[in-house]
Amino acid sequence: MKIHKEGYKIILFSFIILCILELVVINILPHSTISNIVSVTIGFLLFYLIVRFFRFPFRLLSEDENAVYSPADGKVVVIEEVFEDKYFHEKRLQVSIFMSIMNVHVNFHPISGTVVSTDYYPGDKMVAWHPKSSELNEHFCTIIEDNKKRTIMVKQIAGAMARRIITIAEVGDTVEQGQELGIIKFGSRVDVLLPLNAKLNVSLNEKVKAKETVLAYFE
Repeated sequence: MKIHKEGYKIILFSFIILCILELVVINILPHSTISNIVSVTIGFLLFYLIVRFFRFPFRLLSEDENAVYSPADGKVVVIEEVFEDKYFHEKRLQVSIFMSIMNVHVNFHPISGTVVSTDYYPGDKMVAWHPKSSELNEHFCTIIEDNKKRTIMVKQIAGAMARRIITIAEVGDTVEQGQELGIIKFGSRVDVLLPLNAKLNVSLNEKVKAKETVLAYFE
């Protein structure tokens, strides 16, 4: 299992802390085989979950210039028309994907093209499924324009547990469909804002996978 580089320090720190806690617990609890097994098992499970959170999946992608792939693993929690007034200044079709603590949290570019705009907003820490989290929570917006001048916005949104949004691409960069966009650490959501005439390929509450599920097709 490949681990994202953003997880190295956290995994090492977590391992040290869990080992210290394990020693403390073993010394405090009555010395018995059962209590020691339970303590070690809980510590191992916590460490496994932390390591698993930073996994970087290997997936093959079938490039399609008319397809908009899901940038994240998770569940579709919102499909609606919204008025985007920061960049497009027009109505857009929003597809929101909620990532639980168990999902892969690495994000990928849904289309190939050029990054024409990026914007960071240091907002609140509401739960990621809250209707207002898209606008009020801390988020990072990346606008990508393909070779046919079709544009989409990928909005990485921090949730109640998220502590940092990492975005790799900068304005002017040429990105490829399926290339890494970044990662959100611990619980989050990703919104994709599409043209209104995009043909949806997913439904509400559907589980999606980055680089595998096509969210929509351009007209």
